Amino acid sequence: MLSERRLEVLRAIVQDYVGTEEPVGSKALTERHNLGVSPATVRNDMAVLEDEGFIAQPHTSAGRIPTDKGYRLFVDRLAGVKPLSSPERRAIQNFLEGAVDLDDVVGRTVRLLAQLTRQVAVVQYPSLTRSTVRHVELLSLAPARLMLVLITDTGRVEQRMVDCPAPIGETSVADLRARLNSRVVGRRFADVPQLVQDLPESFEAEDRGTVSTVLSTLLETLVEETEERLVIGGTANLTRFGHDFPLTIRPVLEALEEQVVLLKLLGEATDPAMTVRIGHENAHEGLNSTSVVAVGYGSGGEAVAKLGVVGPTRMDYPGTMGAVRAVARYVGQILAES
Repeated sequence: MLSERRLEVLRAIVQDYVGTEEPVGSKALTERHNLGVSPATVRNDMAVLEDEGFIAQPHTSAGRIPTDKGYRLFVDRLAGVKPLSSPERRAIQNFLEGAVDLDDVVGRTVRLLAQLTRQVAVVQYPSLTRSTVRHVELLSLAPARLMLVLITDTGRVEQRMVDCPAPIGETSVADLRARLNSRVVGRRFADVPQLVQDLPESFEAEDRGTVSTVLSTLLETLVEETEERLVIGGTANLTRFGHDFPLTIRPVLEALEEQVVLLKLLGEATDPAMTVRIGHENAHEGLNSTSVVAVGYGSGGEAVAKLGVVGPTRMDYPGTMGAVRAVARYVGQILAES
């Protein structure tokens, strides 16, 4: 384990390198930070940090820069994330509260995260499999055609057309809507099939075929894999960090285009904890020069999806983690109130 003083030297190197983009020398460290020791001691501490793989010397410079291992120790030993100022918090709240529906919430969240962190923002749509039913609407479009609208507790809306085997009257539609909602509202999607399996038998014989068709459409909607949807924004922010990508930015951009890669980066949607993956901790080779900060969001302390940012490893970790956590909290509140 590193001594507290050497940890302090590493912390100072990370902060200076993130702030200046220049490799950090011992003289600059002692001038900028109140380390309480001589430049010779700092040089000795830097030699130990380098031997242990926490910092490295770029071949063109006398200074040192943090390695992936150094950033990892810095993040693991962070005393806390940088809190947002009151005006920043108010701006987030006002911007997100103006959203009119779930698509708007997700779109605004991506833009906001990209602006706050000046990184690439990634937001996953709330998962259907982790949602509960808020309401099922049935609308008659023609004598034998209905529209089924499923509304979730996260504000997600799914619409399906239902072609019925026989005409169905308005009274029967209203009756089916009422009975369906009385069974499924507030229930988890996984429980719905069992809750409605005997529903057709409670209807007159001539309506049972239509009730069964409506239920099959509802159950298909519940199990569809539509939750694996992501929105990405702020990709242009990467161009500001050209020198942070040793060879070219292209592998990063190519990786960001692959939805499967991004879903793996964000991690398991049900995990509400914040995760920070640095450099080579990202399995995808194209992202070895980036870090990912992600956290779950949802209402009632349960995550329904993930959001986060992707940027170079030379990242303001305390500030980025603070922004990602704050935005996730506000999105969760908005979903709970919607």
